[in-house]
Amino acid sequence: MLASFLITFREALEAALIIGIIAAYIKKLGRKDLNRYLYLGIAGAIAASTVVALLFKLIYGKLAGTAEQLFESIAALTAAAVLTYMIFWMAENSKKIKGELQEKIDVSISKGQMAGIAALSFVAVFREGVETVLFLGTLAITSPVDTLIGFAAGILTIVLLSYIMFKGIYRLDVSKFFKYTSILLILFSAGLVATGIHEFNEAGIIPPIIEHVWDINPPLNPDGSYPLLHENGLIGSSLKSLIGYNASPSLTEMLAYISYWIVIGIFVYRTYKTPGEVKAHESRHPQD
Repeated sequence: MLASFLITFREALEAALIIGIIAAYIKKLGRKDLNRYLYLGIAGAIAASTVVALLFKLIYGKLAGTAEQLFESIAALTAAAVLTYMIFWMAENSKKIKGELQEKIDVSISKGQMAGIAALSFVAVFREGVETVLFLGTLAITSPVDTLIGFAAGILTIVLLSYIMFKGIYRLDVSKFFKYTSILLILFSAGLVATGIHEFNEAGIIPPIIEHVWDINPPLNPDGSYPLLHENGLIGSSLKSLIGYNASPSLTEMLAYISYWIVIGIFVYRTYKTPGEVKAHESRHPQD
């Protein structure tokens, strides 16, 4: 439930921030007539995201055996790829997104192409909707009820937070929001990569090399139930859903997880380093 809540909260908040920027600029321009295009884009995106969710459920419900494992692998890796793209996108655009959105609105108005405003809101919501469907779809495979509860809680929290922000009670630093949530996305995405490789191991597509590098699962309780820290226990299963935790990973699964963290982590660190940090680094490591 925690995993679905966090991902829903994060994705919905990003969509709400972008919609908020558009709505605030429309209000600043005194063009209330443009709100209908904003709402049209939002409604269309919600409908399209719902269709994607239904297609995901329909396709998965007809699979079994190896086909099911392959679908789970592809879904997990696709979700990881989408989240990774968002990490890159946020790193490159976090400081200039407001100006770019306002510029696009100005262009749409000057050309009389109001559909451009609907397109902006549609893309903002649909992009986050697809990411949410992909991520929650992989979680719902193992824990559908908890995933649904977490999703509902995330949406309700965002509705409340959006109201607070849009009323001016609290102002969120968009740049810092993107910066710190990137760490959360890396954590989620690395887990999805590991999950995808694990399913490929199970399907015999990718060899494990070493089936279990380690196995730290505690033995079952005397009554046959799983201990809390077992990967199928209360805490272990929550970590499994949240970050792809596996108490007995294969070598290829472990290597994929570590490699993802190293590559993406270095990129994010270098991108978000402040000028002061860059100068300090250069002073410690002067070029020859």
